[in-house]
Amino acid sequence: MDHQEGSNDIDGMEGAWREIERNGSGLYENEEAGSMREPLLRKRTMNTTSQIAIVGANVCTIESLDYEYFAAFLAYCSINAILAASAAALCAYVAPAAAGSGIPEVKAYLNGVDAYSILAPSTLFVKIFGSIGGVSAGFVLGKEGPMVHTGACIANLLGQGGSRKYHLTWTWLRYFKNDRDRRDLITCGSAAGVAAAFRAPVGGVLFALEEAASWWRSALLWRTFFTTAVVAVSLRSLIEYCRSGKCGLFGKGGLIMFDVSSSVTTYSTPDLIVIIVLGVIGGVFGALFNYLLDRILRTYSFINEKGAPFKILLTVAISILTSCCSYGLPWLASCTPCPAHLQEQCPTIGRSGNFKNFQCPPGHYNDLASLFLNTNDDAIRNLFSSGTDNEFHMSTLFVFFAAVYCLGLVTYGIAVPSGLFIPVILAGSTYGRMVGTLLGPISDLDAGLFALLGAASFLGGTMRMTVSVCVILLELTNDLLLLPLVMLVLLISKTVADSFNKGVYDQIVRMKGLPFMEAHAEPHMRHLVARDVVSGPPVSFSGVEKVGTIVHALRLTGHNGFPVVDEPPFSDAPELVGLVLRSHLLILLKGKRFSKERVKTGVREMLQRFGAFDFAKAGSGKGLKLEDLNILEEEMDMFVDLHPVSNKSPYTVVETMSLAKAAILFRELGLRHLCVVPKTPGNTTQRKSEAF
Repeated sequence: MDHQEGSNDIDGMEGAWREIERNGSGLYENEEAGSMREPLLRKRTMNTTSQIAIVGANVCTIESLDYEYFAAFLAYCSINAILAASAAALCAYVAPAAAGSGIPEVKAYLNGVDAYSILAPSTLFVKIFGSIGGVSAGFVLGKEGPMVHTGACIANLLGQGGSRKYHLTWTWLRYFKNDRDRRDLITCGSAAGVAAAFRAPVGGVLFALEEAASWWRSALLWRTFFTTAVVAVSLRSLIEYCRSGKCGLFGKGGLIMFDVSSSVTTYSTPDLIVIIVLGVIGGVFGALFNYLLDRILRTYSFINEKGAPFKILLTVAISILTSCCSYGLPWLASCTPCPAHLQEQCPTIGRSGNFKNFQCPPGHYNDLASLFLNTNDDAIRNLFSSGTDNEFHMSTLFVFFAAVYCLGLVTYGIAVPSGLFIPVILAGSTYGRMVGTLLGPISDLDAGLFALLGAASFLGGTMRMTVSVCVILLELTNDLLLLPLVMLVLLISKTVADSFNKGVYDQIVRMKGLPFMEAHAEPHMRHLVARDVVSGPPVSFSGVEKVGTIVHALRLTGHNGFPVVDEPPFSDAPELVGLVLRSHLLILLKGKRFSKERVKTGVREMLQRFGAFDFAKAGSGKGLKLEDLNILEEEMDMFVDLHPVSNKSPYTVVETMSLAKAAILFRELGLRHLCVVPKTPGNTTQRKSEAF
């Protein structure tokens, strides 16, 4: 373009100065009188990607705004992808068990299943730093589930006396090296995780009681309460310490994350009908969410089985999809004038705030960007805000709900520590606010309170928890006046969703193949008896057994416990005298306190050779194995007395007992072994059952 061609684009020196800017619908003009200014651009009828400015006789190109936005998107997407890939690499190569929320694994462990490395120190490390990477990458996920898993991992580390592998051992912790105390510690750890994530100490106790623990007793109640109280005090102290700003944004706010106590909570009888409808909607959406999540997780399992690189690629793909949605969808929204009483806070300038300017002119904000480009906590805070009925357009809420609902489904299951609480709360509060916006003219409830009730309904429809979710929401929002409505909507949504499928964590436990004993017996168990599920002839030992027989049984079976039967000359007839654990047998064989004659050695001689802590439960991956023993050939024909290390009062049931009753007994007592004995008097050692 030469100078003459460029001069055709100049209107005249008398023209008014026109500043071209973008708003939500295109270009707008801001006319300002200026005697010393000359027009540099003429408004064109069509938007071009390269605009020409002519100053005097010089021609120069102005960099396209489209290019700037594209460069910003590339930077935004690249940073998110790098963070996501880092978190996925940790999960894929260091600790695969750290992926997901971890709540199903903790729930299965507390039910009696010790899956490989779910509570290992490496899992703890990846859970912490992977969660940081996943949340920072902008995924639609929460840190609440990983916090529960983190608390359980820390408790497990303490419950096994530390980690010998990483040289972190403490002698005084050896007193907790048994199954019951370790299970109690992990229950307290899971409660502490909820208390730290939601700043809800009482809700943490109730979560452990309602969802996590399979066995509960009164002593465990005050222990979990003490644990969550320590968490609350520690959080409060750290927040006060960081309030001056020395810790960044951590000191902002307090123990109440989403305070809505300032809103007026008044409702009438017609509002109850609306709340019932909201509960039904939450139940349907929750059941659909669980169904779709189950299908997606099964699809992801085929991809994840191909190896770590495919896990990372899947994570990066979901990260790019999330970045495209969070950056691209706000362009669909129109600009909204800032509220008159919030001119100082709107639009936001800096790192944090509720009103995002995005591409809007001064004094305006983009309501969809205020949800997408905020942190998840700030987005929830926006949706819960009271007295802001016109803050979000209906179209904005619909787009955000559809995006969060779908992104929450596809995000959970990738190789990143992720929780479901925040996506569910976000989606539920969005459709709750939609209902509140529609019914605002005829309802006494604020739109923000409808958002809270929507979150409660969706939580009830997906998690199927009632008491703990109710208390957690009350501690989050500090509004006790909403208690009756939250209770009502939770009960309705749970009832509706239960008619379709199980809760989300129960479905994940089943999909991962983790054995789980329900609190109630299955209907088919009522038609069976205990002997119908006995796994073949039992592998039992005599009270004084030959070393070779023990070694042979340990090598051929993977049983953890074996019945001990006294036979003549130690008893008049075969008699069940106890149950011996596999780990105790290995300790006995390692000690080599054998005798050439088949005689009882007694407890005194056993105590001279072994201490009580020698039989304590070993830490994860550090137990004694049969391959570690060096049994000589001549020792195979020697004998060892099993009486001192046997449990002399094992739980037994008669073989004709209903299987439903036996299963309930097995679960309620927290058993690992249950001996099934025949009904014939005098012969009590014929059969032994595995865990049902």
